[in-house]
Amino acid sequence: MMQKTSLAVAAAAALFAMGAQAYDGTNCKAPGVCWEPKPGYPDKVAGSKYDPKHDPNELNKQSESIKAMEARNRKRVENYAKTGKFVYKVEDIK
Repeated sequence: MMQKTSLAVAAAAALFAMGAQAYDGTNCKAPGVCWEPKPGYPDKVAGSKYDPKHDPNELNKQSESIKAMEARNRKRVENYAKTGKFVYKVEDIK
């Protein structure tokens, strides 16, 4: 009985090892560069059904918020240089 169990475990391990060497469906151009598009994915995304068509106003929101953040930080630094006291709320800076 013990011999049958160990034989079954050995067979399962051999099948598992063979499965790990199976073809994974990728064609690597170089080692580690294995991305390839799915069948039917266009060479050029712009104008296809996969084009996200981002709104330029939405894309500019982040740059506008960063500019506003930098302006607030500039006011804080100027106030700190004058008074020697750091004030977080820009509205409280006189």
